[in-house]
Amino acid sequence: MTIRPFIPWPDRRLRSMAAPVEAIDDDIRALWDDMLQTMYAMPGVGLAAPQIGVMRRVAVIDCSSAADEPVRMANPEIMASSVKLREHDEASPNLPGVSATISRPRAVTVTFLDETGKQVVRDFVGLWATSVQHQIDHLNGKMYFDHLSPVKRRMLLKRAAKLARKGG
Repeated sequence: MTIRPFIPWPDRRLRSMAAPVEAIDDDIRALWDDMLQTMYAMPGVGLAAPQIGVMRRVAVIDCSSAADEPVRMANPEIMASSVKLREHDEASPNLPGVSATISRPRAVTVTFLDETGKQVVRDFVGLWATSVQHQIDHLNGKMYFDHLSPVKRRMLLKRAAKLARKGG
């Protein structure tokens, strides 16, 4: 297992749609292992493959307090979302030093391939739902700040660029 480097914003891959996974094989399992190690080292509660420059529809999440309940997903898709929203402060290692409060559905039902290659349908609530939506956004070439108004998005990106010029 390897901790992988994050690609920096505005790398074009962060704006690109990731390719579907055809089958769960040893390469995908090794990628999941690297992604989990990278996510735990961050530390964070989710990671999508495009964030480390791998353009595949692969993501991991673990919102457990002990960081011991990882969920490995390939080709995740949201099937249903709650009407009730939840606000959470979101950030990304691809754009360090900044964050924003984002409103997303409080609960989602997601279908994905698990580590055995089986199609799974699972409900996620609270932080788990926020994280899985955040990762699916990455797989679709979207960043969390795309959920902000144009003015707030410009301010956040300007602040991030200023931090980057200062060296973090």
